[in-house]
Amino acid sequence: MLRRLGRRGLRLIRADDPETGWLVRIVLTGLQIWSLVFYPGVHSTFVRPALLVSFACWVFWMVADQRFPVPARAALAAAALLPAAVAALPHNGAAHLFLYGSLFTFVLLPRMPLWAILWLTGALIVVLSAGLSLAGHGPTALLTQPALVLLVVLFSLHRREYRLRGEQILRTREAQARAAALDERARIARELHDVLAHSLGALGVQLEVAEAQLTERGDVEAAAERVRRARRLAADGMTEARSAVAALRSDVVPLARALDDLIAVHKENFAATVTLQVIGTPRALPSGAEVSLQRTTREALTNAARHAPGAPVTITLEYAPAKVRLTLTNPTTNAQTRTGYGLIGARERLALVDGTLDAGVVDGVWRVTAEVPG
Repeated sequence: MLRRLGRRGLRLIRADDPETGWLVRIVLTGLQIWSLVFYPGVHSTFVRPALLVSFACWVFWMVADQRFPVPARAALAAAALLPAAVAALPHNGAAHLFLYGSLFTFVLLPRMPLWAILWLTGALIVVLSAGLSLAGHGPTALLTQPALVLLVVLFSLHRREYRLRGEQILRTREAQARAAALDERARIARELHDVLAHSLGALGVQLEVAEAQLTERGDVEAAAERVRRARRLAADGMTEARSAVAALRSDVVPLARALDDLIAVHKENFAATVTLQVIGTPRALPSGAEVSLQRTTREALTNAARHAPGAPVTITLEYAPAKVRLTLTNPTTNAQTRTGYGLIGARERLALVDGTLDAGVVDGVWRVTAEVPG
């Protein structure tokens, strides 16, 4: 039981504010009670009432700070001003304990406006100077006590600014972590769409043709061949799904070979003519750019098979001096004029490598143009 209470107490202490939290408040309250009872010089005519009222203001601030912050913080300011009025009396170190404990806490409180801090600092200097003058202290005390107040305030403001900067850095890191998580989710969504849309789209076409050959023509052999192709497509889709996580690694397949593979698969699955033209001297590109162009090609071929089945497709890969342009064209249909999620994902993928994508009808044909620097 005691061990559990001890662990709980340690957790509360670690979670508490190390400068204005409950542990600090309890310690300062204990010191104030001790000074009221045992400190010499407290029992004089003016000191004890001032410190008792200051202590009452301190307690009110602790109790009401969460529910009534404005009156509570005004009471905390009074808890610093009252002992300042009697701090000039001889043998009165207890007043300084009340004064600087309240002042230090006031400045370090979260969301305390700067104007309130400056107002309290000016009021303390005026009250201290007036008290020292009335008590007959010399120039040394008149300079030392206000300077000490200024020193405490400056130190507290520096500490406060350091904490605020640390909190801002923490919030910035949390925002960056959230943004990175969202980017990762978007990347995973693109990978899943690329794999599923291509594999399942081609699989659906093969099964649809097999059904037509069985129901309309009764051609069992041709339907069986389509089913075998669908089975291979399913196996290929499983392989791609397993390797999707590694799609952006540096060991990706070279672009030209990847396009040849995509064209060969498209020809086999859809019996469509695909022509590839390479302009310029091929060169290696960053892995992210190559993967983006491969995924764009796959998406464009899948769209062509879905919306313009059997229509010829022309692919042009142009290596310009500062960029690489990939263009895919095929006869257009009304359905293909609507940009789907696949092209949206391709555009997002290209944007991550400073690339661009345009898709639309040009001169009566559907054209997809992707560009990447390199």
